[in-house]
Amino acid sequence: MVKLNKIYTRTGDDGTTGLVDGTRRTKHDARMEAIGAVDEANSTLGLASAALGDLERHLSAVRRIQNDLFDLGADLATPGSDFTPSPMVLRIVPEQAVWLEQQIDALNSALSPLTSFILPGGSEAAARVHLARAAVRRAERAITALAAAEPVNPAALAYANRLSDFLFVLARAINAAGPGDVLWVPGQNR
Repeated sequence: MVKLNKIYTRTGDDGTTGLVDGTRRTKHDARMEAIGAVDEANSTLGLASAALGDLERHLSAVRRIQNDLFDLGADLATPGSDFTPSPMVLRIVPEQAVWLEQQIDALNSALSPLTSFILPGGSEAAARVHLARAAVRRAERAITALAAAEPVNPAALAYANRLSDFLFVLARAINAAGPGDVLWVPGQNR
């Protein structure tokens, strides 16, 4: 259980931060960039959840994902090449991405096929979910940049990739129950 008695420690005043294994990295290190991008994505999901209102089923999924994103941050904060979860080491597991796939399939089954790319927008809730999707894509880029330099849990990479897909379909499902998707019209303003 996490217990935070004191919010500031002053240990990062030198521009470093600690990882789960006790090592310290600069705050601009690729691992810290990835962790920070995941935190930002989680915050945008919090903003999206505030607009979901009576869409309780979607809110429940978003809350579950926010918890998973904390798991992802803990995974990324634990360097090394052993990606086996244990009571002392929190790792993303393949089943978390499988759950996202199941949610994507369930939501997508009720949607009409796309005939155009869509613009981020529609309802306020869908627009916020699209913003979260873009933040997740940035986190995914940061995670893959980290993976090019040092080992990263393959399940974490898959989870980030699947999450942006889920958020795209979630935004479409929210719009389907409201104003509808905003379609891209190529060259409309030429």
